[in-house]
Amino acid sequence: MRILVVEDELSLSKLIAERLRKEKYTVDVSNDGENGLDNALSGIYDLIILDIMLPGIDGIEILKELRKEDHEVRVIMLTAKAELDDRLLGFANGANDYVPKPFHIDELVARVNAQLNISRAVEDTLKFGDLTLYYSAGELGCDDTGERISVNNKEFQLLEYLMSNSERILSREMIYDRVWGMDSDALSNNLEAYMSFVRKKLKIIGSAVSVKTVRNMGYKMVMGESA
Repeated sequence: MRILVVEDELSLSKLIAERLRKEKYTVDVSNDGENGLDNALSGIYDLIILDIMLPGIDGIEILKELRKEDHEVRVIMLTAKAELDDRLLGFANGANDYVPKPFHIDELVARVNAQLNISRAVEDTLKFGDLTLYYSAGELGCDDTGERISVNNKEFQLLEYLMSNSERILSREMIYDRVWGMDSDALSNNLEAYMSFVRKKLKIIGSAVSVKTVRNMGYKMVMGESA
């Protein structure tokens, strides 16, 4: 899952990002309001940790824009403001949780985990065709054959994105943004390598689903061999 941290204190944003990466989350960081708003509106994040006091555009305005555009991403407000009125303002504008500074990093991680568990509490699997992606187990299964196989973090994110957008062409840029992050310096051959891994695992479990390369456009997940 991908998290955006919008925090202008460089040392704090680095601390949060490093800890969340140890929890196996993919994390991007924005250190000002304008960049934070642009990234937040991209729609690629499962959760946003959002400071209120930011240079440029404050966190409340970012939150308002998110909800105005009907983005349902979960948002944890992170700020030195701890008064009741400030918390109520955040909740009134669509915040899901509120953590006042100073805080213990373990508490923030626990709140992140709780919010992301809430966001997928209704269903712990994702399905397309004969495929089932198991969130808790980190596995991919084929319903027709009964075979299941473990997938690593990047493979899981790639499969989740493809399955959630089945029959839709996803450009290389869209996939890089979602799986590796907007500011990623990943090598250009990373996507091809992981796409190859995913295709091999689809064959191993005997799925009828395939990932097609659409020339000059990108990739899409389809049933069977026809694009």
